[in-house]
Amino acid sequence: MARAESNEFLIGKIAPDFNLINTVDNSFVSLSSAKGSVGTVVMFICNHCPFVIHVNPELIKMANEFQEKGIRFIAISSNEIINYPQDAPKFMKEVAEDLKYPFPYLFDETQEVAKAYDAACTPDFYVFDKDLKAVYHGQLDDSRPGNGESLTGKDIRAAIHNLLDNKPVLENQKPSVGCGIKWK
Repeated sequence: MARAESNEFLIGKIAPDFNLINTVDNSFVSLSSAKGSVGTVVMFICNHCPFVIHVNPELIKMANEFQEKGIRFIAISSNEIINYPQDAPKFMKEVAEDLKYPFPYLFDETQEVAKAYDAACTPDFYVFDKDLKAVYHGQLDDSRPGNGESLTGKDIRAAIHNLLDNKPVLENQKPSVGCGIKWK
């Protein structure tokens, strides 16, 4: 499996808005309509990536835990689907329903949203405050498929807790590692 690291996304940068189809119910979801009252986690994921499959349980756990505290989670898949048909919207819906994603799973068919975020890999995580200013961009935690590290979500959890507790932005932000986004 080829590894890619996330690109830099400056802390304080405003989240690019979007309006994408939610593959679960075919409704359109914009960032402004789905953002949390306290913060928002935007995640670039896909169906087939072993790194995403590995972190899915923690993503679901965190979303269920933090949504009641005003933190919303939004998942986006930007992979091209001609060479990666398993990432097509009908399969995105199946994955979201099978895993009971507690967040919308949006399809970025044009890949313009991934480009606006300078997303590079799956998973790629961004945490924004209530004003949609970036406070974190990086890895979920140190766990990777097969490396023996426990899946805890510690890095994103720390960023979210700092946001909830009005503490400063985390200084040490490690890039996410995963499969490269499949560009057209």
